[in-house]
Amino acid sequence: MTEQGDGADSEARLPRSRLYDYVDLTRTDQRDPTGPETPEGTGLPEHAAAVIDAPDEAERRRREFAVLLGTFRRTAVLVPVDEDAAPLTGDYGGIRWICAFSNETALARFALARGEGDREWAYQRWLGARLLDAGVPAVGVPCGVALDVGSEGEGALFPPVRGIVPDKAAVDVAARTGDVK
Repeated sequence: MTEQGDGADSEARLPRSRLYDYVDLTRTDQRDPTGPETPEGTGLPEHAAAVIDAPDEAERRRREFAVLLGTFRRTAVLVPVDEDAAPLTGDYGGIRWICAFSNETALARFALARGEGDREWAYQRWLGARLLDAGVPAVGVPCGVALDVGSEGEGALFPPVRGIVPDKAAVDVAARTGDVK
């Protein structure tokens, strides 16, 4: 499950980084300056301020999420681990969330937000598909993946539901029949 493909002697080969090296502390606005302007008082870009047909919007968002999920499944992510190589997790809303990061900069933002940016963070690289298909079911409780926690507006949640994780780990599938709840 490590990037070297084995668990033996992985402590000696765990990548470690000084996270301050990856964060531009002078950057205060992470908003894309090339993005659309926001009309005063609306909080929406100009093109989104118009009335949108709800079914079309829902379908568009489903397609966007499917693309995001596919990209995540094909991408190697960083999973912070403790001394026993157990992934960093957090519980929220009755779900355990495995923390994963798209790059060291995102991990650094998370560490700084926790006030732990001055220590070294051990991590493993996992393919997103392996994390969802093997890591989540191995936890043994309802579990999803939280990508880029602490990166405002850039994160994503992959909850434990059918189509994201295996049916045996999905909370919306009946255990005995496999039917959607």
